[in-house]
Amino acid sequence: MFEGQFGLWGLPILRSGKTRSICAENPTGEKGKGAMAEPDESSCASMLGMGWKVRPCIDLPVGERTVLADIEGPGTIKHIWITATSRCYRDCILRMYWDDEDKPSVEVPLGDFFCNGHATRVNVVSIPVAVNPSGGFNCYWPMPFRRRARIEVENQHKDVVQGFFYQITYELDDVSDSAAYFHAQWRRSVTRIEYPEHVIVDGIKGRGHYVGTYLAWTQLSNGWWGEGEVKFYMDGDKEYPTICGTGTEDYFCGAWGFENAEGKTETFCAPFAGYPLCVHKPNEVIKHGLYRWHIPDPIRFEQDLKVTVQALGWWPNGKFQPLQDDIASTAYWYQTEPHSAFPEMPPVHLRWPR
Repeated sequence: MFEGQFGLWGLPILRSGKTRSICAENPTGEKGKGAMAEPDESSCASMLGMGWKVRPCIDLPVGERTVLADIEGPGTIKHIWITATSRCYRDCILRMYWDDEDKPSVEVPLGDFFCNGHATRVNVVSIPVAVNPSGGFNCYWPMPFRRRARIEVENQHKDVVQGFFYQITYELDDVSDSAAYFHAQWRRSVTRIEYPEHVIVDGIKGRGHYVGTYLAWTQLSNGWWGEGEVKFYMDGDKEYPTICGTGTEDYFCGAWGFENAEGKTETFCAPFAGYPLCVHKPNEVIKHGLYRWHIPDPIRFEQDLKVTVQALGWWPNGKFQPLQDDIASTAYWYQTEPHSAFPEMPPVHLRWPR
């Protein structure tokens, strides 16, 4: 089913699946049901009539959940494109439900899901997530479902979000018995001096594989911030993890503090890892955005999984300094259902970036 998803070799193979796409111009994705909105006198298409660009976007009412897609399976979501004002990057929550479950398998602030944390727009060039000028959010994670897929967005901003554009492309076809379900979860914490660790995800139960991490990291002190390790506790691990990295920039596939030959921090985007954001302005806290995709190297687990990252810098005496930093994370993984309930999403004022 996923052959050729991230490559070209599967493209010549003819398949029996049916391609459909949902957007404001065809909100059900039904065959032959696109571009049927009727323009009124205020419409830009009023002189052209039906079949032209009449309803390219929607508005998100305050405090309401808007269903973007409700699809009868079996099938696989192949591509999601969204663009909206950056005001809703942390104030709008993206949720996805598979096969009529009552708890979302995806629950992430809109911007963070697309590696745009801090409510800050930044371009991202990677394989499963791409953000193109200016704020074109693209997701290519394959998302199989057997009976039903529902995608919704909740506007928790104080105002109506106008001009919300979206397109969700999917394929209706049989789903392999071995295919797991896509999940993504957001967490935020300020690490403690006594135990400077941020939990990226915890409580995953079942069989699956972990496929990605995005961090929106805010420094609350000067100096180097990325000496801490990323750890994977799996299948009964307690005090000590099975997989342990050697430093934060190392986990995100960089080295030596992301510095170039001139000793300056250098951002980058690559297919499987990137550091697209480093904001260091006078009178502002320092902000970092980093992603790592475990596509060639998924972290497989049989029973359970917990992932953490330490917040460590340096004391002047050459010892590690515990840091109190503001870290928001998005974890991406596939697993069998049912999944454990996610922690309650913090209210809007606790999601606002510093």
